[in-house]
Amino acid sequence: MNQTGTPTRRRPSRPVATRGQKSAERRDAILAAALDEFSKQGFAAARLDDVAKRAGVAKGTIYLHFADKEALFQELIRTMLGPLVANLHELSAIDLPIRTVLERFVDVFVSGLFETRRRDVAYLIITEGGRFPKLAEFYYRHVIEPGIAVIRALLERAVKRGEIPHRALARFPQLVVAPGVMAIIWAGLFERFAHLDVAGMMRSHIEILLGQRQ
Repeated sequence: MNQTGTPTRRRPSRPVATRGQKSAERRDAILAAALDEFSKQGFAAARLDDVAKRAGVAKGTIYLHFADKEALFQELIRTMLGPLVANLHELSAIDLPIRTVLERFVDVFVSGLFETRRRDVAYLIITEGGRFPKLAEFYYRHVIEPGIAVIRALLERAVKRGEIPHRALARFPQLVVAPGVMAIIWAGLFERFAHLDVAGMMRSHIEILLGQRQ
C-alpha cells in the first residue's frame, strides 16, 4: 500500500535484456548513427567521435564492434544491401518470362532501395568509391558482382528461350541496371531541381530493350 492506504498497483515486470541483446542494440545504434553521419559529412569527413555521440555511446564502444571507420562502412554495405542481392536470387529462382522478371526487378529496386536509406549507401559509393578503392572493391564483391551474375544468367536463359532476339543484352547485363544508377545520381544531385519518375523511366527502359508489350 501507499501512504494513503490504497493498494499500490504493481507495474508489470519487463523482460530484462541480456548482455547479448544490449550489445546488438548498441551495434544497431552505431550503424544507424554511422549512416546519418556518412550521409551528412561524406565518408572522408565523417568522424567516429561524432558517430559515437550520435549513437549515444563511448567512442571505445565502436571499436568493440568494428575495427575502424572502413569496417563500419563495409558493415553498412553488407547489412543494408546484402538483402537486396538475396531478393534478386529469389526472383531468379522463379520460372517467369524475362519481361515479368525485369518488371519485378524495377519494383524491388524502387521500393527496396531507391525509396529507402539504402540509396544513401549506394550514392556514397558512387561519389567516394574512387578515393577509397577498398570500399569500392568491397561493394563490388558483395553487391555488384553477385547481382550482375544473377541478371546475366536470367538474360542468357531468356536468349535460349527466344525471349530476347540477340545475345548483346546478355553480354552486357549492366544495360539493365544502368537506369537505376542514373536514378541514384539524379536523386543526389538534381532532385531538388526536377523530380524524376524512376519507376516510369525504368519500365520505359525495359520496353526499349525488349520491345513494347504485344
